[in-house]
Amino acid sequence: MSIEFVGMVFPNQWSETHGMRIGHKIDLEYLRYHARAHEYAGFDKVLIASNPSSPDSMQIAAYLAQHTERLGFMIAHRPALLTPNLAARSFATLDHTTGGGRIRLHAITGIGAEPQEGDYIINKIQRYERTSEYLEIIKRLWSNEEPFDYEGKYFKLENAFIPLKPVYGTVPISFGGSSDIAYEIAAKHADLYSLWGEPLSGVKEQIDKLKNAANKVHQTTPAVSLSVRLIIGPTTELAWKRAEQILADIQNNPQFQNNADLTGHKLKGTGSQRLLAVAKQGDLHDKALWMPTASAVGAYGDTTALVGTPDTIIESLLDYVDLGVTTFLNRGYDPIYDTVDYGRYIIPAVRQEAAKRIKQTA
Repeated sequence: MSIEFVGMVFPNQWSETHGMRIGHKIDLEYLRYHARAHEYAGFDKVLIASNPSSPDSMQIAAYLAQHTERLGFMIAHRPALLTPNLAARSFATLDHTTGGGRIRLHAITGIGAEPQEGDYIINKIQRYERTSEYLEIIKRLWSNEEPFDYEGKYFKLENAFIPLKPVYGTVPISFGGSSDIAYEIAAKHADLYSLWGEPLSGVKEQIDKLKNAANKVHQTTPAVSLSVRLIIGPTTELAWKRAEQILADIQNNPQFQNNADLTGHKLKGTGSQRLLAVAKQGDLHDKALWMPTASAVGAYGDTTALVGTPDTIIESLLDYVDLGVTTFLNRGYDPIYDTVDYGRYIIPAVRQEAAKRIKQTA
């Protein structure tokens, strides 16, 4: 078992510390440069986000695959905006055109309806149930060698079949959420379960719930990913000075005035609620987990940060490895330079030390 690192790319040089809107333009030169920076830095994959105003994540992945050699793409995909048959065909096709084994379907159920996308289901349980049916159909389309019928609560298909299968039989699926039904669906369908950066106690709690959910359905527990920002400095003092400047820049960004966030929803998902609750308990947790960056943006996603010297951050990441985390999604506030620094100071050291620990416990 090795430690996987996932970065993140946007259509342009956006960050919470800048005023630019995410989806207003595509900067192809920047996209190519940032993807290559991840590849050279040793990242395994990059996440390509999706929201109602963003460019299409699958087409971004297809473009970047032509300008990189081995970098993988974790493609955010909202179930039911496409039919499951079309989604299965699209991902299988992309798996072939990118060379095979370079893509991952990252299912995003979302915390509410998206009427502008034709999605009107408000009830949370129903939304997760629909996701479960959707992923079940896609996986069957990838595996079945004969047409099949399907009739569920949300989808009905007759003679469903796609002849083109993914290169290695399937496309890995990742999934996130912090509610009981999210754990249940992940246990049934996901290869990787994504958590946001919480204190060690909170991450352990969620991993235990995931294991229990997997045991109930007699499935292997999915691998676990942790998403947390990294704010590095050559000294502790300089790291914290940089963190405070980042926080000030976020607070001065008009996109986040009046505690606004990027989702457009007033309702907070369970994951966001958890981060905000931890933030109320204090700014700093464990060795280096800093919460004000999450509070400043309404905890819309992976918005907590580890702050410190490379040694401090490496130690903090390894504490999560000891809990069972095998994938880290790390992105910075200065996208290009942080990507380079993570590859220089963090990724090789974490992999090396994690390999030692795994060998010692084998």
